[in-house]
Amino acid sequence: MAWRELGKKRIYMNFTRALTTTPFRHVTGSNFASVFAVQSVYASAGYVPDFINQSSHGVAGFGSETKECGIRCFHASSQVWARSDGTLGLKTPKRVKYVRRDGRNQPPVDAPYVRCNVTATKSNPDKIIEIFEGITLVELAKRTGKSVSSLQDILTNVGEKVESEFELLSMDIAELAAMEAGVNVKRLHSAEGAEILPRPAVVTVMGHVDHGKTSLLDTLRQTSVAAKEAGGITQHLGAFVVAMPSGASITFLDTPGHAAFSAMRARGAAVTDIVVLVVAADDGVMPQTLEAMSHAKAANVPIVVAINKCDKPGANPEKVKLQLATEGLLLEEMGGDVQVVEVSATEKIGLDNLEEALLLQADMMDLKARIDGPAQAYVVEARLDKGRGPLVTTIVKAGTLVCGQHVVVGSQWGRIRAIKDMAGKLTQRATPAMPVEIEGLRGLPMAGDDVIVVHSEERARMLSSGRQRKYEENRLRNKMIQAKPTTSDDSKEVPQRVEMPVIVKADVQGTVQAVTDALKTLNSAQVFVNVVHVGVGPISQSDVDLAQACGACIVGFNVKSPPTSLGQAATRASIKIILHRVIYHLLEDIGNLIIEKAPGTSETQVAGQAEVLNIFEVKGSKSKGPDVKIAGCRVVDGFVTRSATMRLLRSGEVVFEGLCTSLKREKQDVDTVKKGNECGLVINNWYDFQIGDVIQCLEQVVRKPKFIKSESGAVRIEC
Repeated sequence: MAWRELGKKRIYMNFTRALTTTPFRHVTGSNFASVFAVQSVYASAGYVPDFINQSSHGVAGFGSETKECGIRCFHASSQVWARSDGTLGLKTPKRVKYVRRDGRNQPPVDAPYVRCNVTATKSNPDKIIEIFEGITLVELAKRTGKSVSSLQDILTNVGEKVESEFELLSMDIAELAAMEAGVNVKRLHSAEGAEILPRPAVVTVMGHVDHGKTSLLDTLRQTSVAAKEAGGITQHLGAFVVAMPSGASITFLDTPGHAAFSAMRARGAAVTDIVVLVVAADDGVMPQTLEAMSHAKAANVPIVVAINKCDKPGANPEKVKLQLATEGLLLEEMGGDVQVVEVSATEKIGLDNLEEALLLQADMMDLKARIDGPAQAYVVEARLDKGRGPLVTTIVKAGTLVCGQHVVVGSQWGRIRAIKDMAGKLTQRATPAMPVEIEGLRGLPMAGDDVIVVHSEERARMLSSGRQRKYEENRLRNKMIQAKPTTSDDSKEVPQRVEMPVIVKADVQGTVQAVTDALKTLNSAQVFVNVVHVGVGPISQSDVDLAQACGACIVGFNVKSPPTSLGQAATRASIKIILHRVIYHLLEDIGNLIIEKAPGTSETQVAGQAEVLNIFEVKGSKSKGPDVKIAGCRVVDGFVTRSATMRLLRSGEVVFEGLCTSLKREKQDVDTVKKGNECGLVINNWYDFQIGDVIQCLEQVVRKPKFIKSESGAVRIEC
């Protein structure tokens, strides 16, 4: 029984296991084993400490190795020896029947969820990475933040097999993989090993509306474009090449000056080398002049100032120079680097000086471009022709654009069927700084898109579909952001807001964007202008059907009048069609339509005012009712009506407001008493009139918003 108890305490088993090990038997020999065997027979629980002391001394006599082995014999901790100090009973422990725990069928304990640090692969639409020709898969993975295996899967899905992670990728394949990974790309083109030659300068003419920009260009190229423009103002972005008298050629971009065409001016500044800022000498610096300066500074483009209309009697060029210097433009006369030229487009004064200034600026910039290789071009304008299809006006930035190449323009693709210069002549190729018109695209791109040359039709289709998918995702995301309700204070009264759906059709893509942006500026707290559809070309039957389905009005800018049958169908469906050729006339008509559709805000105003001259009291009876006090008044301003609310003022303070229950003049009930007449009136639940009190007649009016037009041409709706 004692040995069983010792085994329970893990002492005997530890001794036996230690002695039977090979190293211990080898070191100690049979003497120690025999001693242990003799004493272990007579061992009991009471003699265990003495035996341990004796055995430890015996082991110590065999040297250091024996000491080490002796230490191995004792594995019991101090806590085990402490438990063994108690009285050891001789009874066997009771056998306990195993009972299954009920806790296994219990529901799990509620505990807070700890999220694992797992990196989620989410798209980042705001992230833009730079790609180049010959980028490796490893470098693309670093820039996109994705793993190499995930990019390999993406490339396999689009039909491209990449065996090694160090294999060189083309820019088209890299863009496809980046778009599938959810990031935007920026292409970097290298001119290493290509032929670099001088190119003509691209000059953009900017300035305020009606300051003579187009007239100045007409004088330079001996044409009359300004006379053909509707309203005498430029409403399109034009590009053409002008051969200067010195023999040099310059590519000019003519931008509109109206406030609604801000995006066109920004596109012109983005593609240009030099900006000619036209300022009228008799008008000075205007809002669009300042905006053109900001566009040029944002694009880091040098400015040449042309002060036009110097032949007019009220011209003051020195005042214009001072205004420009005040706005931060450092002129040469004041120690800066901005050239100033005084010209007159009508009298042809100072044109040679302007040409000299432009060529000098171009020589200082040392403009060169890559001639060979695939072309890089920029979309200036896009329009839809009935017989030729989508037509795109582009300026080649580098390389050579050749007829028959497959191109991707924005989210559209196609094969170039024909290339025409600005004179309308067919050409087979377009070199840098040359504005051309290309046809052959499958759809109409956006103004400002880049033209990319690809090797095959399959590659063009894949790149176009990827960009269309990316564009649609961005459009839906922006729509969801705009549709999110804004948190407002519940205590404030939210004004009623109605929606006015609009369909916009225009002649070119840039004008569509300009009209759409201008209509969005007319949004107010009462009317929301919702542009449900935009398009390039004339108004069609599908536009009328869409307008009838959503209750929209159709806005046509610079498009032909619809056929008679289409106009009659729109009239029967109560669809309003607004056609205009001048932008500010269009905005004015739309503004009046918004004001008509706006619900307005209800306000209380004073319609008239009467002064109490005397007080009359009429005794009541059971048949006539209670006593009544009548205020005898004279109307001193406006008029007083019986159905209105009356406000009683005493010493300038409001005492009471209540409904008028009776209004009489010369003992006859009347509805209205005008200024200068006397009357008697009774206010419901008020009997304390005093001579000298003032009674105001209040009426509820609905105030409509106002259409405000500034001097710069900008419009807005003020509620």
